[in-house]
Amino acid sequence: MTDAYSINIHEHGGPEVLKVEPLEIGEAGPGEAVVRQTAIGLNFIDTYHRTGLYPVKLPFTPGSEGAGVVEAVGDGVEDLKAGDRVAYLGAGAYASHFKGPAARMLKLPDSISEETAAAVLLKGLTAWMLLFEIRRASPGETALVWAAAGGVGSLLVPWASSLGVRVIGVTSTAEKAELARAKGADAIILSSEDVAARTRELTGGAGVDVSYDSVGKDSAEASLNALKPRGWFITYGNASGPVEPVPPGILNAKGSLVMTRPGLFHFIADADGLRRGAAALFGALRAGTLKADIGQRFALKDVAEAHRALEGRGTTGATVLEP
Repeated sequence: MTDAYSINIHEHGGPEVLKVEPLEIGEAGPGEAVVRQTAIGLNFIDTYHRTGLYPVKLPFTPGSEGAGVVEAVGDGVEDLKAGDRVAYLGAGAYASHFKGPAARMLKLPDSISEETAAAVLLKGLTAWMLLFEIRRASPGETALVWAAAGGVGSLLVPWASSLGVRVIGVTSTAEKAELARAKGADAIILSSEDVAARTRELTGGAGVDVSYDSVGKDSAEASLNALKPRGWFITYGNASGPVEPVPPGILNAKGSLVMTRPGLFHFIADADGLRRGAAALFGALRAGTLKADIGQRFALKDVAEAHRALEGRGTTGATVLEP
């Protein structure tokens, strides 16, 4: 595989630290599969690894999800064979080829393309976790969804709406507001507004049952102030930086609120969780509840430009990297 390459970082910093380097993939070991990648998903967590917000051992190959075609399998692999199309979650996705545990790879149904899988797997499983695993969303509830036109938000909004949840989306621009409305958001608030006050207006003063907040530091106070008593503040991202510590007494004073900071990989740590989540996600895709909203594509070797667009809030929906 002399043409194999990966994108690596040897120091933390801006997008310029992302370097294209040759990759020696090696043979598939016992229980492993080698995948020639055709599409790779871009996620905000990739920027956290690059900047050092989430510390990693250097040198490091970023990327958390990809899809492609199996080229070889190692001893003991029975569920996959060369030629199968698969998607996976795993560290080191920024590469032309990926080698990893076959048991953590998902064979794709004929109706789901590799590009679709790479675009939605991590983000779609995150939406599944938020709606079904942390607390099950119920018809008649109202949810505040931050970054409603973003990667996770563009899946979370229609999926929540299909469950009978009234969605109030928060977006940074009027253009993104229209995208969120098209996905099923009942109302939109611009992030430049007083989000908590506008949420109260839209709910007759009651507040929302849950805030799905991927923004982090800049939005935490507004999320807490937008909740009704016994509401849930689910902070699952750090786009503006990590949330400052919240004294437990504040949660009590605001109405016995519940605050949690989930991580997807705790919910798919075993094969059962991964398969259950994937079944729900693939089912929603087949039913048309969800669609791969690919807003932009970049060549993998141009990943630095993709990071700049993502961090500059210049993307909508999902972004796919093409090896």
